[in-house]
Amino acid sequence: MKEFTYTIKEPVGIHARPAGMLAKEAKAHESTVTIVDKNGKSVDATRLMALMGMGIKCGDTVTVKIEGTDEETAAPAMEKFFNDNL
Repeated sequence: MKEFTYTIKEPVGIHARPAGMLAKEAKAHESTVTIVDKNGKSVDATRLMALMGMGIKCGDTVTVKIEGTDEETAAPAMEKFFNDNL
C-alpha cells in the first residue's frame, strides 16, 4: 500500500468538476484509491457522489491510499493529479 497526504488548494474544494476529474483519474488505475478525510471518514475515489458528500473544502488535509497491482505507478500519478488539479 502507498499513501500520501495532501492539503486541498482548489478554492471550491473537492466538489463537482474537481470531484469528477478525480473519480475519472482514479478509475484509470487498477489499484483501489481511497480518500480519507481528517475525521477518519473514507470513500472509494471512483465514487463521485461519495467524494462530494465528504464536504472537503480548501485547506482541508486528506490522506490518499493506493492499494493494488499497479500501486507503484498509480501512487505517483495520483500525487501528480492532486498537485496539478486540487
